[in-house]
Amino acid sequence: MTAAVPAAAVPAGGEVADYVALLKPRVMSLVVFTGFAGLYLAPGTIHPVIAAVAVLCIAVGAGASGAINMWYDRDIDAVMERTAERPVPKGRIEPGAALAFGVALSLWSVMVMGLAVGWAAAALLAFTIAFYVFIYTIWLKRRTPQNIVIGGAAGAFPPMVGWAAVTGDISLSSIVLFAIIFMWTPPHFWALALYRRGDYEKAGVPMMPVVAGEKETKRQIVLYSVLLAPLGMAPTFIGMSSWFYGGFAAALGVIFVGFCVAVYRETGDLYARRTFAFSILYLFLLFAALIADKAIGLVG
Repeated sequence: MTAAVPAAAVPAGGEVADYVALLKPRVMSLVVFTGFAGLYLAPGTIHPVIAAVAVLCIAVGAGASGAINMWYDRDIDAVMERTAERPVPKGRIEPGAALAFGVALSLWSVMVMGLAVGWAAAALLAFTIAFYVFIYTIWLKRRTPQNIVIGGAAGAFPPMVGWAAVTGDISLSSIVLFAIIFMWTPPHFWALALYRRGDYEKAGVPMMPVVAGEKETKRQIVLYSVLLAPLGMAPTFIGMSSWFYGGFAAALGVIFVGFCVAVYRETGDLYARRTFAFSILYLFLLFAALIADKAIGLVG
């Protein structure tokens, strides 16, 4: 590992930027959005200030998970081109400081969620953080190509946390929101893994392309996208959203399947890159459409 950079050698403001980087802000933004969607779509009312606190706790909890992940993965991050510039492997933040930062934020987010919003949402948030750290990062990531399939549940919990912040419970609707993200995660990450395969090989991470090969990975990407397409329409089938949303979700699903089929048929990595980028847009548009559907009042 690279030696830690003395504090005096860090440019003014650099430490703050590095600690922000520990939170994985790009990943956090999608987590926060889906968590807000769960909160907004839940039946019942919640005071706007309490809602804002709930979303903040989801954001801080997600960032805390990212910080602990960077602490644990600092050895493999150092050899992967995509992650080599992260603050811990580059020595801008000491590993112990990253761990302490992540643990402190985890405890803060769960306690504030429990005291200000509700203990059901706090329990779900605590479980989400623990699942990402212990199940995905420590147990699965370096042991099985199914790391993303099972570990992806951590990224699928935020809508359930948001929902529980309003209702205090779990319902079929919140489980459907979870299932959409859960099924979306494998094709999303395997598309990335296809064109970053060399990184994962160097780091010894058994991602699907490394263990099973490109052909099988591409087949799995298509399979999951085909399963995801009708699942994206499930909110309409259970009466959670209108057919306006259902039609939009169906169109998005067909486009996503088309991207994944293009990945299967190509010999390079052009469509793997495009599919990874589109998958982020797909999930954002799907949840934005759910929010718009309710905001416009089309349900029922």
